[in-house]
Amino acid sequence: MYSFVLLTHLLAATIWTGGHLVLALSVLPRALRQRDPQILLAFESAYEPLGMTALLVQIVTGLWMAHAMLPDVAAWFSFAPGPARLISLKLLLLGATALTALDARLRIIPDLSAATLPAMARRVVTVTVLSVAFVVVGASFRSGWLMG
Repeated sequence: MYSFVLLTHLLAATIWTGGHLVLALSVLPRALRQRDPQILLAFESAYEPLGMTALLVQIVTGLWMAHAMLPDVAAWFSFAPGPARLISLKLLLLGATALTALDARLRIIPDLSAATLPAMARRVVTVTVLSVAFVVVGASFRSGWLMG
């Protein structure tokens, strides 16, 4: 069962991170160059249902794997060396992602214009960097890079 949950988690992470890399490296530069927020909005309307589903799948499968690996939920927030540190980092990244996405959704996207495009770009880059950090921390469960 763990292998299936891990595979599902990795496929969802591929969708989430890949989508944000396409957004940050391809769609966003074109929108900024043309000063056209519609380019971002078009991408968002096409990607958001898939991307948000992938994020939800990652959250559910990540919590399942964290519990399987470390049943003591209090330890998830300890930053103790080993798996607890990585789970703590993943939760920290999730919180930062949620705050950044909520800020964009509630403050920037409703009034997105050429003038607010740079503010949106900062949030896109932030979520993209966070998504790549998720991948690095996830790989650390096998590599030991950040277990300390």
